[in-house]
Amino acid sequence: MSTTLTSNNAVSSTAAATPAGARRPGPGLVLAILLTCQLMIVLDITVMNVALPRIQSELHFTATSLSWVMNAYTLVFGGLLLLGGRAGDLFGRRNLFIAGAALFTAASLAGGLAPSATWLLIARVAQGIGAAMAAPNTLALLTTTFADPKARMRVLALFSGMSSAGFAIGLIVGGLLTQWLSWRSVLFINVPFGLLVVVLALRYLPVAQRQPARLDLPGALTATTGVAALVYGFISAAAHGWGIAETDISLAAGVVLIAAFLVIESRVAQPLLPLRLFADRNRAAAYASMFLAPMAGMSMFFFLTQFLQDVLGLSALATGFAFLPTAVLMFTMIRAIPRLLPRFGPRPLTMIGTASMVAGLLLLTRLTPDSGYFPMLFIAMLLMGCGIGLAVAPLNVIIMSNVEPREAGAAGGAMQTLQQTGAALGLAILVTVFGSAARGAGGSPQHALVGGMTTAFAAAAGIAALTFSVALVFRNPRPADKVS
Repeated sequence: MSTTLTSNNAVSSTAAATPAGARRPGPGLVLAILLTCQLMIVLDITVMNVALPRIQSELHFTATSLSWVMNAYTLVFGGLLLLGGRAGDLFGRRNLFIAGAALFTAASLAGGLAPSATWLLIARVAQGIGAAMAAPNTLALLTTTFADPKARMRVLALFSGMSSAGFAIGLIVGGLLTQWLSWRSVLFINVPFGLLVVVLALRYLPVAQRQPARLDLPGALTATTGVAALVYGFISAAAHGWGIAETDISLAAGVVLIAAFLVIESRVAQPLLPLRLFADRNRAAAYASMFLAPMAGMSMFFFLTQFLQDVLGLSALATGFAFLPTAVLMFTMIRAIPRLLPRFGPRPLTMIGTASMVAGLLLLTRLTPDSGYFPMLFIAMLLMGCGIGLAVAPLNVIIMSNVEPREAGAAGGAMQTLQQTGAALGLAILVTVFGSAARGAGGSPQHALVGGMTTAFAAAAGIAALTFSVALVFRNPRPADKVS
């Protein structure tokens, strides 16, 4: 990788400045700093899953309050992403990145030391704030630092690899740490990596130019509260169903606030989210796919984790390693994207990827309490790994490859907001489908559990099919426009 990123024109003039007293960094070191932070943030979304039973036992969470160990992070992270991206454009991406990584690291340490449930939830909120500051500026710094088109495509594909495969890797890491050490180590592991990222970023990360502008505060308020209300509504729907007042009010408020946000953005001179980002056909289709693909893909990680432990009786460690085929196929496909995307364009890659996802999810609808890991689950995980790698990995490249430097933070924040909101919405819908199907399945508890899962997988396959229809919208570049 380092041999492909060391050309003299890899670092753009907008990001070539370094802080006083700092050494001029090599592109490989900058890439390592940014990708390490991204992997740390993404891992935190799933690494806690397999530790939840031990957290519940030690900190005395109730069955309903335990979900907030995950949701507190997701809610804050998703709600503040747009603001974090635009704030980086205006106040300095390097500054926001370092501050976010430092806050995330400190909050991880505090969470690992938590003596009570309340303490842990507050730490998870602080982690979400730090992640929302660092994540969109990680992507913006990658985009503005690597100016050469071929180098940019490679690093954006690697970024997508960290973002996609990190979900599967998080389950493996969480299983290892929880079984060998304790649930607290799942949070403590962030501390040495976070400190390393902060120290190296202070010394080596180049300073991107600030954009002379004013922060769109009305847009920031409506976007942040609107996304937060939607995510909270989806979480409430998953926990309590769609008919209760709390869910309905939250979702209605979220829709109204997002509508107000779009009106504001269409009228202000310096919007938080420039709507012209959606004028490009391929970028608009990529944004739609980034919203829909996690809706379908997250169901596999969530439900199969329960199937492997509750039905097959695997340990936390074995459950994590069961997802290894998915992670390996993701990485394999993602590594191939820089060669495949210029040659074939986005349409065939995303069509093959989403078709593979549909096939994998349809295969999972055939699960029964007597199903073993081989061959059905193994084949389904291979199909999902290949599908997610091909369907999602090109999206970062499509969205960020030709964004103007002054709007890189906003474009990255919008992409990650759609990804997080899509995952939250999809999981809420599918958990609700699962609950309704499980209650009506009858039979033994295992039959009810698996019956609910297979129905949820069928719904996820429908969402993946919708993602396939979006892939048809992509316009392949003319041969003269492709990166050689």
